[in-house]
Amino acid sequence: MKIVRRFAASPLSAWPCVAIFSGALGVSAPACAADPSPSFNWAGLYIGASLGAGLPLHGGERLQAVSGIAGPGYDLYPPSFARPGVTVGAQAGYNWRSGPWVWGFETDFSLLEGRRAPIGTYPTSSASPYPPFFSLNAGPSANFFASIRGRAGVAFERTLLYLTAGVASGGARGPTTLSIGGSDLAAGWSQSSRMKYAIGAGLEYALSGEWSARAEYLFLSQALNTQVFDGGGGFVYASRVNNENQILRFGLNYHFGEEDRIPGAIVYGQRDGNHNGADHGKGHSDEDVKEELYSVHGQTTNVGQAYPKFPAAYDGPNSFPSRGEANVGSTSNLFMGLRLWPGGAVYLNPEVDAGYGLANSVGAASYVNGAVAKVGRAAPYMRFQRYFLRQIFGLDGSETERASDEGSRSEVLESTQNQISGRVDKDRIIVTLGKFAVGDVFDDNVYAHDPTTGFLNFAFNTMGAFDYAADAWGYTNGLAVEWKQNWWTARGGVFQLSTVPNGFDIEPVLFRQFMGVAEFEARYELLGQPGAIKFLVYGDNGYLNRVDEAIRFAYATGEFPPSVESVRRRGVKTGGGVNVKQQLMPHLGFFLRASMADGRYETVDYTDIDRSVAFGLVGAGALWGRDDDEIGAAVAFSGLHGDRVRYFGLGGLSVYIGDGALTYGGEKNLETYYKLGFGKNLDATFDYQLLINPGHNSARGPVNVFGLRLRAAF
Repeated sequence: MKIVRRFAASPLSAWPCVAIFSGALGVSAPACAADPSPSFNWAGLYIGASLGAGLPLHGGERLQAVSGIAGPGYDLYPPSFARPGVTVGAQAGYNWRSGPWVWGFETDFSLLEGRRAPIGTYPTSSASPYPPFFSLNAGPSANFFASIRGRAGVAFERTLLYLTAGVASGGARGPTTLSIGGSDLAAGWSQSSRMKYAIGAGLEYALSGEWSARAEYLFLSQALNTQVFDGGGGFVYASRVNNENQILRFGLNYHFGEEDRIPGAIVYGQRDGNHNGADHGKGHSDEDVKEELYSVHGQTTNVGQAYPKFPAAYDGPNSFPSRGEANVGSTSNLFMGLRLWPGGAVYLNPEVDAGYGLANSVGAASYVNGAVAKVGRAAPYMRFQRYFLRQIFGLDGSETERASDEGSRSEVLESTQNQISGRVDKDRIIVTLGKFAVGDVFDDNVYAHDPTTGFLNFAFNTMGAFDYAADAWGYTNGLAVEWKQNWWTARGGVFQLSTVPNGFDIEPVLFRQFMGVAEFEARYELLGQPGAIKFLVYGDNGYLNRVDEAIRFAYATGEFPPSVESVRRRGVKTGGGVNVKQQLMPHLGFFLRASMADGRYETVDYTDIDRSVAFGLVGAGALWGRDDDEIGAAVAFSGLHGDRVRYFGLGGLSVYIGDGALTYGGEKNLETYYKLGFGKNLDATFDYQLLINPGHNSARGPVNVFGLRLRAAF
């Protein structure tokens, strides 16, 4: 957690009137006075619920014979199960206002009845040469929609008319089996290359000073969903369903108002600064630190990277193409937090991703771009990456008098992404439960951790051999507990692995496949400069493949290259490392990470490294009179266990690497960047990376990667 200032403990004033869904939350709130003004201030945070109906626009379906068999007589026509259905959900948003004009954003999640895959036995067409019946058996589908939408409108006293449009998700069909002619043809989740979107309009009316009611229409396109049924032998069917709906819904919203401070709470003045990023020693004497009721932040990061042609003996399926390549990718996030009670807050982080990482996110064990999603798509797509509850338990007790700065027993948290500003005890326990990234709590380093603002390469933002639990986007469900004392912090957590290594889906059954992790941090001063050292250990417990068994299986069956998917069974992969941060002087710091993992096992959810050391320097622009600039330089060395060297030498593939052969040499990385700041919330970063032995392969490279990152935030 980022902290801006230490202060003596002071009692909080009375809590505000927070009436929204107080009964559902099991808390009581005082009555709120209605706004005496005939107009209504639409600015600020709001949350609410909605209920309505959805009308599917396309009902028919056709399973087209596309391979192994030909002619329309082989096509299948299952009955349509599309029908009008109920939609129910929740929404949260934030508005700005200037005169009568209101604009902002909204994110929502709603269940949507009305469309499901056919399940049963149906007749074939009269012209079909097949037997007279076929069967379909579909698994659960994604019968929901979620969206991030912009809103813009005009207010007339207590009425707001608005237009809205944005990126949507949901609506995919689940895995399905087609049985016909004695054969079973299986299809996974439906896929679509088109953008899912929602566009519409609405009318909202203020019922009181805090509550408003709305009616809203949306045209919801969940794209052209394609499923491919393949049972082997060259016989393939394809189904394409155009999933579009008209939505009419009615909602009720509670507005927290433009002022996000807790009414009556103490405002803490800042007398000096704290160490955030490389920006050390900077004072904030003109600012106030407030007890926030909610926080809303946003960020968009766009990264373009390219490399010229480089020497290579050969290319493989998971190689950087040696001819040279360029790619652009982006992530756009909203970070919303709401204080529920003293010490407790809930957070939501919807994200829109688009574009691709360099070479579609393969080619190097220490991959070159951690700022964009590994799952690349040409069309923008939306996901909820984080949703979690955080509770802080103070251990110091209350103080009625302000202590000196040196002996203070409380701190004030900064208002930032996934954190709400407010005073907390210096000694405290922090519990985080929900969906978030392991790196949100563990293996942090003030000089190298966030690829949207600092180093881009994987090697410098986490321990290279920290094979932590995550889905393909880097997030998972888990529980983390932190115990913070004066000079040390102990952390522990348990997190769900993905269903299969590096999979899209998080293991749904608790403790069937999971990771345990523990970290101890000690803070100190060295020659008058602050520093910290962290020791981390972890264990992945799940269905994993021992690499030597995959090699033996390949030799026994004659099936080459070997595959880690062949002989998975339960195993425990362990590892750990050390993480050091050390300020050398104000505005200049050093970091070091070293880690090792049990390389007898395949990569679980992170990257293809079994041992790693990385270190570097980061300097803030205040050293040369540009407060918002930053410069960094770092190097990393990584390697593989002997079993994995043999596996890749035989042409095996893994998460990020697999050239079809391997002339082993440990991968070496260098990265340097200069961030040009245009104020606190807008910057452009020029980045250069040198990869020697990319993918641990001395037969390829070196590779020179040039990058430009553009970032805007609020």
